Amino acid sequence: MKTSETTIHQPDSRYAMVRLGLTLLIMTVGSSGMYVVSVMLPAVETEFGIARADASLPYTMLMLGFGFGGVLMGKLADRIGVMKPLLIGAFFLGAGYIATGLSGGIVGFTVAQALLVGLLGSSVAFAPLVADTSLWFVKRRGIAVAVCASGNYLAGAVWPPIAQHFVDTVGWRQTYIGMGIFCGMTMALLAMFFRARPPALVVAVPASAGAERDMSRPFGLSMGTAQALLCVAGVACCVAMAMPQVHIVAYCGDLGYGPAQGAMMLSLMLGFGIVSRLVSGAICDRIGGLRTLLLGGVLQCVAMLLFLPFDGLVPLYVISALFGLFQGGIVPSYAIIVREHFPPKEAGARVGTVLMFTLFGMALGGWMSGKVFDLTGSYHAAFINGIGWNLVNVSIASFLLFRTLRRSGGRVFALPAR
Repeated sequence: MKTSETTIHQPDSRYAMVRLGLTLLIMTVGSSGMYVVSVMLPAVETEFGIARADASLPYTMLMLGFGFGGVLMGKLADRIGVMKPLLIGAFFLGAGYIATGLSGGIVGFTVAQALLVGLLGSSVAFAPLVADTSLWFVKRRGIAVAVCASGNYLAGAVWPPIAQHFVDTVGWRQTYIGMGIFCGMTMALLAMFFRARPPALVVAVPASAGAERDMSRPFGLSMGTAQALLCVAGVACCVAMAMPQVHIVAYCGDLGYGPAQGAMMLSLMLGFGIVSRLVSGAICDRIGGLRTLLLGGVLQCVAMLLFLPFDGLVPLYVISALFGLFQGGIVPSYAIIVREHFPPKEAGARVGTVLMFTLFGMALGGWMSGKVFDLTGSYHAAFINGIGWNLVNVSIASFLLFRTLRRSGGRVFALPAR
């Protein structure tokens, strides 16, 4: 381990590729919490005798903790490297799952999800790892970040059917306890391979004068204004994104198809999201982060519209697959936009902040959809609400792209010099 700590590895090197593979594994394990809680929602609602919005609250608090924790762990990783934050996250993720399984009511359940699983556990397995990956690659940064972020969706494809199986056989409490032991130990072992520091933080990488101009006034705006617009866009796209992801299991139950069908739809949705993230990463390396964000926002809106007229079992499977295929590249594109338009030395904090707001959007969307359901008795209005938020995201992406095109004479600054 000492050798990897003292050796300066080059960007796009073989070590960077191996590290990317390990990052994918650790994100798959560490991101399990945000998808498992959706599978648990019907069982928790029944056992605790609570309303749908109240049952959705643990997910909301989990995502809030996840968002704040991403910034906290990202800043810590910028100072001491990512290995120690990963070890901290492994301990608290395991403890959080066990505490959730032992909770005596919705309050204890929510606290364990928010503080242990979200703030101190899973948070280290998303924004800090995305920011870390963006610092290990130059030539293929888009596809590398996409592969890294695919771990988040791979978790969504793998964990829901596993969790549903064990909920049906041993119950949701025992499922959480078993996950705590497995995820905590696995994540800790993988963390030991992350000692080396990113080359972008060890050696200076020369930048062109044009890149410096773009980074001094991103999109022709002040740093604060540009960051704020990206944060609002992140909230808006993920309020819409959360509606199907959080409530598809409950939605299928309400339609009479059963929660198992919903869990399979969620798995299918997030499995296609992996394909989407990889394809979007390759596209991003060619057209830049802003155009990729706009493309994903428009396609996600199309998929949301399809949920309105169709509620048959087969159409829902098809639309779930399309939704995953259309929206998977949206969140990683924010990390690329930050690396394209802001100084590299601020990558950790700024990527963490923007991704925190995407998680806030997921948290708000998960709760809001449940509240709309409680008020209206159906998910129809919740889908319409998601579409409205989606249009806000598309509007901001279009505005930023227009300003960038106008400043660059029709060429969007995208990639660093080879």
